[in-house]
Parts: sequence; C-alpha cells; structure tokens
Amino acid sequence: MSNAFSSISGSKRSLHVQVAREIARGILSGRLAQGSILPGEMELCEQFGVSRTALREAVKLLTSKGLLESRPKVGTKVVDRAFWNFLDPQLIEWMDGLADTDQFCHQFLGLRRAIEPEACALAATHATAEQRIELSETFQQMVEISDAAEFDQNRWMEVDTKFHSLIFNATGNDFYLPFGNILTTMFINFISHSSEEGSTCIKEHRQIYDAIMAGNSEKARAASINHLQDSKHRLTA
Repeated sequence: MSNAFSSISGSKRSLHVQVAREIARGILSGRLAQGSILPGEMELCEQFGVSRTALREAVKLLTSKGLLESRPKVGTKVVDRAFWNFLDPQLIEWMDGLADTDQFCHQFLGLRRAIEPEACALAATHATAEQRIELSETFQQMVEISDAAEFDQNRWMEVDTKFHSLIFNATGNDFYLPFGNILTTMFINFISHSSEEGSTCIKEHRQIYDAIMAGNSEKARAASINHLQDSKHRLTA
C-alpha cells in the first residue's frame, strides 16, 4: 500500500475533505481492502503533502461515515462494507464513477421502490395547499420540457429531481425528509442514465401528480409502483 496516494497540497478544496475523499474512493473502489490497515500517519502525511491535523480530521470524517476505525497499537483499519454509511450524501458523491452504472441504477431503484410509493400515498393525504401549488408548478415545467422540440436533459434532471423531492417533503412525516435529500443526491446520475434520448416517463409522472392533487392515496401509491418498473428507466429486468 506504499505510495498509494499522491500529493494534494495544491488543492483549493478544504485539505481534510480532499484527503478524506481520496481515501474513501480507495476504499469504495476496493483498492484499499476491507480489514486492511492504512499506512502510518507520517507516511500518509508525506504522500498527501498535508499536516497531521488535516490527516486526523480526514480520518475522523471517514470514521463518522463508517469507513474507518482507529485502535491503539493496531492503527487505522478499513471497516467491513456492512458498516459503511451508503446513505450519506457526501459518500454518494464520492462514489461517482466508481460503480457500474446499471448496477448503481438497479440498487437505487430498489431503494426507491421500498419507500417512494408510500411517500406518494402520504403526500396525497398530507400535502398542504402551498406544497400542492409548488408541485403543480413543477409538474408544468416537466410537461414543457418533455414537449419541447429539443430535449434539455440538464433542465429535465433539475426539475424531475425537484418533483420527487417535493413529494417527500409533502408526506407530513419528518422521517421521510432525509430520504428526500438522499434521493436528490443520487438522482443526478440515475436520471442522467434513465432520461437518455429524451425519455421522461411524463405519462407516469402525470399519473402520480394527478393522484396526489386529487388526494387519492391508493392511486398515488399504484402510480408510483408503476413508474418504478425497470423497463421505465432503460434498465433490463
């Protein structure tokens, strides 16, 4: 594991965050194996070109995300994958480009299937008047983008992400809010893949929207389940 990292001393980012990112990507990619021990402080400081303070802050950050643990007389160890906090938005960002796109999308869709249909059902019941107005305005933007002669994928990703985030915010259940934030982070890569060549599933989005606006929780749940099929997102079953 000697010389596993290159110097980041010239980085404009916060040094400890940049160090944490590089170590995390080494762990997430498998280059730093589970159960392995990182090199000592002095060696890592030399490789990264940073101070002990920056390195220790980086290790503390990664420990909070379940990637590392430090023990006296043992050193800093890479924790088993089962304890990694994959729902941490920053960790999700650091995974960018490391995971196979299809595998990532399948796993993400599995998470959405587990929680999003119920979020839609709750939103149909609990959304406030203000939230319904905002959802209506957002859906109208989705329709305009979908109907445009030239498809603007970047704009679609922004509005589609907002649409689903609004649904989680409208559940009336605070425990759904963190999932809305997580989904927002993951959506960027997922929607980029699923909306290639202008595919927007606008019909399915309309069914979800209509059911929520009508206050029909059962139809909202069913519409969400229908929307989250593999075939609707350019994924093979």
